[in-house]
Amino acid sequence: ILVRGSSTHTRETLRRHFQELQTALSRLLSDRLNTLLQEVDAIEQDSVSPLDDCQKLIEHGVSMADELLREGEAAIRCGISDKEDKLCSFAKKALNIQLDSLPEVPALVDVPCLSAQLDDSLLHVMRERVARHGSVSAHPPVQIEELVERPGSVFVRWCKVDEDFNPQDYRLQYRRSNATQYEDAYIGRECEFLVLHLDPHTDYLFRVCARGEGRTEWSPWSVPQTGYTTLIPHEWCPGVDGYILSSRKNIAMRSDSNTGGGGVLYSSSPTYFCGQTLTFKISAAGQMDKRDSVGVCVDNQSGAESLQRDQAVCISTNGAVFVNGKEMTNQLPAITVGSAVTFDMEVVSLFPVNNNNPSDGGNFKLRVTIGSGNREVVFYWLLDQVVDCLFFGCSFVHPGWKVLVF
Repeated sequence: ILVRGSSTHTRETLRRHFQELQTALSRLLSDRLNTLLQEVDAIEQDSVSPLDDCQKLIEHGVSMADELLREGEAAIRCGISDKEDKLCSFAKKALNIQLDSLPEVPALVDVPCLSAQLDDSLLHVMRERVARHGSVSAHPPVQIEELVERPGSVFVRWCKVDEDFNPQDYRLQYRRSNATQYEDAYIGRECEFLVLHLDPHTDYLFRVCARGEGRTEWSPWSVPQTGYTTLIPHEWCPGVDGYILSSRKNIAMRSDSNTGGGGVLYSSSPTYFCGQTLTFKISAAGQMDKRDSVGVCVDNQSGAESLQRDQAVCISTNGAVFVNGKEMTNQLPAITVGSAVTFDMEVVSLFPVNNNNPSDGGNFKLRVTIGSGNREVVFYWLLDQVVDCLFFGCSFVHPGWKVLVF
């Protein structure tokens, strides 16, 4: 089915493309022919008009001389009584006619002689270009390798499958399965991208192509792959004083409406599951405070002024890492505009857990990895209960901070 379907589509594409080229080329040749014919008409008009005027003057002078000659011959043949009058009339007319005056006739070398200069160079160039125009590929040089569902998004990874192809850029597109037009999601040198703002339980088609080094045209598209996410997107909790949310509720901005301190803004629900990667992207920054932090917590208790508390792990804007309110000795780079902080967690059971009632299973341990910049910190987070999902949160004392979560 794939071979037959792609073959039919390729034939249609080739026929349509070359038909459009043929129509456009025919129109260009016709326009060029009309332009040259108009040039011939203009040169002919400009050159023949003065020659026609000269010819009319000469013919007029000859006609008048011929008429005078006939009048003189008639005066000679007439009788004595009329001869004197006719000869006087002839003499007067002869004095008024300048028989020795003719208009200037241009030299033969100055008279235009039109010709067309044509050669086969255009046909030769077109023959060479047409012989190299277009190509048919049995396999696209890049293919989608992996589609991983993320909350409200799909992580796409692709790879090069043609060893002789040297990519300069990649181009990722996607569309809903029931739509007709693809949208650009990413253009760049990376081989992976997280496509955000996708509706859960909706099929999307993804495809990728590449551009070779020093080339302007894109390669054939990869075979479209279907991906979807069943996970609802991460959202901040609305209605918290001191914070303004975007329409999708995935961006929070610390406003100046609460000048007494920002407090903690939590997620609308515990949507972070262990085994996923949670990312905080800082798009704007305000004045730093040691209480500022972004991180993950077991509950969304109200009244706390910072995530630097029990039952939470977080990183401060100065790079300090806190576990259950205690600062670690390891420190990450300070958070600034453009910083991306990632949280990865893996469940590790410290003691056997009662499968019938996990909450009675004793202590529970999570292996946490926090990354910022090119560095990361790995540690164990000990909890007194089993948790299936976690809240995330942020706290900023001063206005101006803006954070995207995904």
